[in-house]
Amino acid sequence: MIIRDKSNVFQLLFAWKGTVLPKVLPSLAVLTLISSMIAVLTYHNLVHVPPVPIIGFTIFGVILSIFLGFRNNASYDRWWEGRKLWGSLIATARHLDRDTRLLSDIRRERVIHQVIIFANMLRDRLRHQTAHPEQFLETAQLDAASIDTLNQHLNAAQYTLRQIQIELMQAFQEHEISDILYTQLNRHVIEMGLVQAGCDRIASTPLPFAYSVLLNRTVYCFCFILPFGLGSILGLWTPILVGLVAYLFLGLDTLSAELEEPFGTQDNDLPLDSIVRLIERELLDGLGRATPEPIQVEAYKLL
Repeated sequence: MIIRDKSNVFQLLFAWKGTVLPKVLPSLAVLTLISSMIAVLTYHNLVHVPPVPIIGFTIFGVILSIFLGFRNNASYDRWWEGRKLWGSLIATARHLDRDTRLLSDIRRERVIHQVIIFANMLRDRLRHQTAHPEQFLETAQLDAASIDTLNQHLNAAQYTLRQIQIELMQAFQEHEISDILYTQLNRHVIEMGLVQAGCDRIASTPLPFAYSVLLNRTVYCFCFILPFGLGSILGLWTPILVGLVAYLFLGLDTLSAELEEPFGTQDNDLPLDSIVRLIERELLDGLGRATPEPIQVEAYKLL
């Protein structure tokens, strides 16, 4: 996620890091070059390009704007739902930190460590990466062999939830907690499972491929035909207007594609590393243990 000051107008105007401009710049350069050639040739009456009816561009542009807005809203909804799910996980971890104080100190510590492991494993699952020993050696007290065992499971996050539930069931069977308290604690485990199910739903169900391809092709066709429709009207101003319109359409298309997958490591994806570190710090602080340093913003980016 990009973290920048948005109150400075000039910084926003000339911002580069975290914007979609670097990604669409090659296409913009080609469009600007074509527009410049058409403008110069038309201005000096060297070539007569039959203009495309402007009414066609107007209708085409309105329809394209509606579909781009729909896709942008759908992508942002996926991004925001992912953030709400991880916010729910933070809240559930805090509830468990308070409610597990009913358990014995040893069992409570095991449960809290499993919650930390779950957050890390869910992050790794969504990013299609495996856990590294340095992530857990200090925060969750796991050795390299235990981490390898976790990575071998088909669903390590689900396995971790199972271990938490086993701890709670043992506490109930040993009359450490009552059935009411067991139900209350188990409800938090269910909520964590729902968070994982929601994240899996977003990660495994992108927007329909055919829809994305159709919209992408339409955007590029519109932008490449635009110079031929405006060249005879705008003259030497054609490259500027074509560049601005193309930047708007291509930028929205690129940004929507980036927000569609919110759990990755692109500039505008969710800062899962930072969220997991927050959970680790708060739970370890509840155990009275030393807490790791929070993840800092580097080059305006928070992972």
